[in-house]
Amino acid sequence: VQLQAFGGGLVQAGGSLRLSCAANGPTFSRMLMGWFRQAPGKEREFVAHIRWGSGTTYYTDSVKGRFTISRDNAKNTVYLQMNSLKPEDTARYYCASTRSLDGWVVAARPDLYDYWGQGTKFTVSS
Repeated sequence: VQLQAFGGGLVQAGGSLRLSCAANGPTFSRMLMGWFRQAPGKEREFVAHIRWGSGTTYYTDSVKGRFTISRDNAKNTVYLQMNSLKPEDTARYYCASTRSLDGWVVAARPDLYDYWGQGTKFTVSS
């Protein structure tokens, strides 16, 4: 499975940015797609995930109402639309995928994910 994230850069506080993650590989290995982020000196933290089949989503509290995760089945791409950005959103963002994890409502632990992209970094200036 290969995951490639795009869309990093520099944005002002209050602005918007959309990250993309192109996925290829066996479908079973990417039934659940997640976005994580890691700021310098901090641990990797969960941002959001989406189930490829149903489109069911889940967000960490700090991004609810500001970020939207979505997928385009035809393009095998997952997106993270980020609005009302804050300086504390500054980080390297990683997309990750795993099998379906049926029964897991929330899959926020990084160790649940089998495949990771290289990450894309963006900075929110105040």
